[in-house]
Amino acid sequence: MNIRQAFQLAVQHHQSGRLAEAEVAYRRILAAEPRHAEALQLLGVIAHQMGHNAPAVDLIRQAIAIKPRFPEAHYNLGVFLSALGQPDEALEAYRGAIALKPDYPEAHYNLGCILDGKGRTDEAIAAYRETIALKPDHAQACINLGSALQHSGLWDEAIAAYRQAIALNPNLSEAHCNLGTVLKDKGQTDEAIATYHRAIQLKPDDPEVRNNLGNALKDKGLVEEAIAAYRQAIALTPDFADAHWNLSLSLLLQGNFLPGWEKYEWRWRTRDFIAVRRNFTQPQWDGGPLEGRTILVYAEQGFGDVLHFIRYLPLIARRGARVIVECQESLRRLVQTMSPELTVVAMGHPLPPFDAHCPLLSLPGLFATDLASIPRDVPYLHADAAEAGMWRDRLADRSASLKVGLVWAGSPAFKADLLRSPRRLSLYAPLGGVEGVEFFSLQKGEAARQAGTPPLGMTLHDWTDDLRDFADTAALMENLDLIISSDTSVVHLAGALGKPVWVLLPFAPDWRWLLDRSDSPWYPTMRLFRQRRALEWEPVIAQVREELQSLVASRD
Repeated sequence: MNIRQAFQLAVQHHQSGRLAEAEVAYRRILAAEPRHAEALQLLGVIAHQMGHNAPAVDLIRQAIAIKPRFPEAHYNLGVFLSALGQPDEALEAYRGAIALKPDYPEAHYNLGCILDGKGRTDEAIAAYRETIALKPDHAQACINLGSALQHSGLWDEAIAAYRQAIALNPNLSEAHCNLGTVLKDKGQTDEAIATYHRAIQLKPDDPEVRNNLGNALKDKGLVEEAIAAYRQAIALTPDFADAHWNLSLSLLLQGNFLPGWEKYEWRWRTRDFIAVRRNFTQPQWDGGPLEGRTILVYAEQGFGDVLHFIRYLPLIARRGARVIVECQESLRRLVQTMSPELTVVAMGHPLPPFDAHCPLLSLPGLFATDLASIPRDVPYLHADAAEAGMWRDRLADRSASLKVGLVWAGSPAFKADLLRSPRRLSLYAPLGGVEGVEFFSLQKGEAARQAGTPPLGMTLHDWTDDLRDFADTAALMENLDLIISSDTSVVHLAGALGKPVWVLLPFAPDWRWLLDRSDSPWYPTMRLFRQRRALEWEPVIAQVREELQSLVASRD
């Protein structure tokens, strides 16, 4: 038997899964012909298959040294380096394979996976597209492309990619699950629910799908059904943090605060919160005695969450503790107005010594807050008197009977804001027709540019360039009669200042606004205007307009 025949026999053993026989055969070939690159490469493949990736890399590199223009060897080198946790080196190996063989779909696909994992989403999308162009029936590439497009906010393109994967293989639960998530995020809740049910039929023991189904059911307003779905996910995987966390949000939405707060602590085991968890050497406060001790309370979520839950600091102080609070720089001056005895530190600055710590949103649970015991005294934050006076002088020549602050969009970084806020000032056009009202923009961020072209008939003043932080906004707000906003940090600021505030809520509201009520137990001066159908803001704004007219009439 010559070398060629021996190699063919070794490959037959290998393809049939007889790895031991194949390894012996490859080694015999190499004993006779040490520079047999193909035998070295496949011997490396066997080492990889047996879990020995470091020797596999050595063997593949020997093969490449002998035969540099060997695309399959470069590709396998990338596979083995990835298995060793060396993505940068693997990336270069896949690029080497593609340079030698541009029509190598597997290399493009694996390249895309590594780029995706490194957060280089645009490059990953290009790699997945090239894979599909070369191999149109590559269903997994379609799924990965959809995921990358979804991450980039290109939802319609993501839907098309997932549908392509499903057309190639209707039994791919992952494709149905991912498609459901995009449909849910777009507000197409009924389609999302149907898609998740199909995924569950294909993979009944997948807790992720049941968790996602729960999210869609909650968005549909079917909270009890959502809770059942989360509990099913937890039954399948008892330590599934996301399902516990989502269950907490549904319980809180129903007003079942005590079990909701208990589940809320699962947030620290979810991916988003693990990344921001603080690892202090001091113990986390468990609700025990604080007399004579110093406690650090720190912001863990967004501006609105800080403004909402900072109300708990006086309750801690009453237990005899000295309180340090760490928050975002833009909130620092405002939070200091709670008490001169409060030590307020901006994030990123050195912390004074403390004995215990507590994340801000753990406080409601530690104080066993229920609907009857919410600390609802307002104001608990205050505008600086001198700064408020400057705004009062600036607004003195405004003759309108009603001065109204206006916000129409939240942070574009929060993807749910696409459903949570109108986002277009033009939708507020009916408010401009109410006589005797002047509007003042409190809108910050990218959407603030719209204030330059208000709807026809609306008098809108935009002085937001002068608002450097929340204390500045509070000083202006102190001189307004009413604030109208979607669910943003501004409504929490208004509520904390004790200002009248009307909040436009989506059909599926955040848990803190509860269900089926037009008031808020958290803020006595707040009114809630709720969507009756998802994505339909026009009826909400029509109701606000009617109430605004009545308010103006009552002041005449």
